[in-house]
Amino acid sequence: MENIKNYRKMTAGQFLEKFATLIGLFLVILIFALLKPKFLDVNNVFNLLRQASINGLLALGMTFVVLTGGIDLSVGSILGASGIFAALVAQNHDIPWFVAVFVGLGVGFILGSLNGIVISWLKVPAFVATLGMLSVARGITYLASNAQPVPGLSEGFLKIGGGNVGIIPIPVIILAVVFIICSVLIYKAKYGRYIFGVGGNAKAARLSGINVKKIKWSAYMIAGVLAGLAGVVLTSRVSSGLAMAGQNYETDAIAAVVMGGTSLAGGKGRLWGTLVGVLIIAVLNNGLDMMAVSSYWQLIIKGLIIIAAVMMDSLNSSND
Repeated sequence: MENIKNYRKMTAGQFLEKFATLIGLFLVILIFALLKPKFLDVNNVFNLLRQASINGLLALGMTFVVLTGGIDLSVGSILGASGIFAALVAQNHDIPWFVAVFVGLGVGFILGSLNGIVISWLKVPAFVATLGMLSVARGITYLASNAQPVPGLSEGFLKIGGGNVGIIPIPVIILAVVFIICSVLIYKAKYGRYIFGVGGNAKAARLSGINVKKIKWSAYMIAGVLAGLAGVVLTSRVSSGLAMAGQNYETDAIAAVVMGGTSLAGGKGRLWGTLVGVLIIAVLNNGLDMMAVSSYWQLIIKGLIIIAAVMMDSLNSSND
């Protein structure tokens, strides 16, 4: 009831600022539905959601990092490394499929934690540290796979990315569960207040007793683990470990986070907005593919969207 009263008190500008991303999603869906009636076909919708789940996992992890005022350019490479190591284990059909999943998550945990240590304790700027990890993780991926695909994965492992529960794709269920867990951490636990506090004013957070270094480390660790999970899901979905997997995926993840209303300055954002941003990018990718738009033009469109989102973030920050 209180929330309804708050929405009634909103000015048109405040309402537009809060729900602009959601309105944008509906408009993009409407445009593609009118241009391509098959866009709303049930099979296409579920395929779109299955594709979106990968970026959704990356973007949720990225949200934690950006809320602390950081950035992670390495999530795509961590995805690739995690997927390759999971595939190498899943090739052995005598090993249970969940062992391969834990290996993928473990690789993500280790690489994400290294990012956090270098940034928090060694005080290397996040942009530089994660740019370095981007290269390191990709190199590890090539070495582990000899830059070759890793095929022949176990049937149980393949169901993670390609299976369904009823008509709902398993990757969509995984994303929904992760979103709920992240929402509890951010909005119901003290940890969430610490994340916002560190991003809003790290010095004040430190003076209030918050261990800023550990909070920053944990944000990069979470981003790494979710990148590892995304690597497992993607590897399962394409039925093979690919050394090139995850290249440029960090671009879509950052775009979704910023489009969703999370400030690059840190301390302000919303998880549901990130999810809407993920869906906008997925709808654009799917719709433009259906319209046979060149992948080169798609890159240009995504780049312009990121620039526009950052401009809006800068304008909103200057007006606060």
